Amino acid sequence: MKKLWKKFSAVSTFSSMMLLTAVPSLTNAATPTNVAVQQGINPQVLQNASVFGNVPGDTPVTVDIVMKINNKNDLAEFIKNTTTPGNRNYRHYLSVDQFKKNFGADPESINRATSYLNAFGIKTSVYPNNLIITANGTADQFNKAFSVKLKKEKYKEKEFHGTEDNPKVPATFGKDILCILGLSNYSNYTSHAVKQVVPLEENGSTPVGPLSLDPKDLIKQYNVQPLYDKGATGSGQTIGVVSLADFNPEDAYQFWANAGIPAKENRITKTNVDGGSGWDGYDETTLDVQQSGSLAPQANINVYVGPNSDTGFADAFAQAINDNKAQQISVSWGESEPTINYLVGLQQETPQYAEVFNQLFMQAAAQGISMFAASGDEGAYDAAREWGIGSGVPNADSLSVDSPADSPYITAAGGTTLPFHFHSTTYNVDVSNDQERAWGWDYLYNYFDARGLNTPQGWGDRYLVGGGGGFSQLFSTPLYQKGVKGVNTFTAVKQWTPNADQSSLTRDAAATIVKGKGTGRNVPDLSMNADPYTGYKVWFSDPGAPGTNSGYAVYGGTSFVSPQLCGLSALINSADHTQVGFWNTQIYRFAQQKTSPLHPLNTTGATNDNGYYTGTPGTVYNQATGLGVPDIAALADKFSR
Repeated sequence: MKKLWKKFSAVSTFSSMMLLTAVPSLTNAATPTNVAVQQGINPQVLQNASVFGNVPGDTPVTVDIVMKINNKNDLAEFIKNTTTPGNRNYRHYLSVDQFKKNFGADPESINRATSYLNAFGIKTSVYPNNLIITANGTADQFNKAFSVKLKKEKYKEKEFHGTEDNPKVPATFGKDILCILGLSNYSNYTSHAVKQVVPLEENGSTPVGPLSLDPKDLIKQYNVQPLYDKGATGSGQTIGVVSLADFNPEDAYQFWANAGIPAKENRITKTNVDGGSGWDGYDETTLDVQQSGSLAPQANINVYVGPNSDTGFADAFAQAINDNKAQQISVSWGESEPTINYLVGLQQETPQYAEVFNQLFMQAAAQGISMFAASGDEGAYDAAREWGIGSGVPNADSLSVDSPADSPYITAAGGTTLPFHFHSTTYNVDVSNDQERAWGWDYLYNYFDARGLNTPQGWGDRYLVGGGGGFSQLFSTPLYQKGVKGVNTFTAVKQWTPNADQSSLTRDAAATIVKGKGTGRNVPDLSMNADPYTGYKVWFSDPGAPGTNSGYAVYGGTSFVSPQLCGLSALINSADHTQVGFWNTQIYRFAQQKTSPLHPLNTTGATNDNGYYTGTPGTVYNQATGLGVPDIAALADKFSR
């Protein structure tokens, strides 16, 4: 998985409060006619940035004004009905225009907002859903329109602009604004695609097992072949990929050719949103396209590349969902909930940050778009590698999950490890995984210890790695998870102890089994292989230079599972000539049936955990792997009924 945005420590190059529905959207009115609106800005104060003057008045600035959804409860009910067999709205989805009319912001409020901004010379465009207004103007124009002062700031040789002021706007439309994004353009946002942290082959020791996989290995592992046998190819489907980095489309075509995959010609369309992005993280976009397209070889692929910023990420989703061409969309970028909460506490991020994306995902579900997100690659400690062990930042080393996989309206993709065996002659250490298990690198602890890697400086990159999972602090438990055996209870393998404010961890002398209860949206929803030690081949050439220095590299991470599920969704749709829509309400129903197409990994202990959470016998859900691993042919059969 690729981490996006706010990174506060030098991390490796590997790839993953109140409920937001309860937070007030506006502060008290600053004047009888104006209201202050929460804004989303980046951590310039946190990063000890230096302020060295005002932003020149003619500097171009882009801002998103995010409006609130109307009739949110009715929208939630409609989404549930589209996935309920027998309901008159079952698989009857909305067009973008229908969504706008029923759930978008009041057109009058939109008109007042755009007219107000236009009066300052700011140009505006409104997404078709009536939820996001993109505004382009100068620093001086925004200073006047929002009663703020944009400042020039600098951190680690990076110059950017920002403000600590909350913008103020007329109450006539301000009451309908969820938040404002983009008054800061700080974007030191890094990404991760997970590689093997150290090679296992040394002095004649050779691992035995799946270590460099092709799409055909996934097809066999998760019983996909019956769909191809019945003629499914993904024809008539479009896969959407949302990313924050550019890529070489030629690499994907070469990958498919090398693998003997009969891929459709000229199937990739790239859309640069808000001007697109650079190449930092291009490995993520590359693998997303290659993996999703491999499984549905005749499907089209639309890639939406946005700038690495709050507005860039939101606008990339908005463009993909409002285009309404893709029946399924994948994303493999994210950041931890502790980071979001910390910045909210410092007033460096809007409390509505995660709700911006949740609103868009609700729109997608209403339109019948299946959404998938990587759950993260830090196991149960989603912020640990992001901040670093011993950062001193409260809750940085707490049990946590990733955004946007925490949204109840996206399918969170977790990770497993496939069976393999390894003996190190040098260190006389055996590694043995006899069956598919939750991905957590504690199965390598003895090997890492023997190699002298057991130092606090390396814990985050080597020891706290695995499939993301746990309990959201930002979203409540969705209705489709309530009553499912294993949801909101857990069994765990405790191996780390946090200090009082959970800003650092120390390793326990021995692992112990603990049980407990949790609250909030449970993550992930289902899982497939994601461990880089049982990882997949990706074909790369140099950024912007297709064919130059090209070759394979082996990667892992839940970054793979999200686009793979997206490709499988296209395959399932084409097999059954349907559009299955929002997966979660359906797969949780299937999982409780006697003929479930999802196989829970519910063994308890260190042979099946994500660094903390493990399975509980007799349950259908756990926070390490969700509902378990899918039998794709059986899942497709369930969706077809």
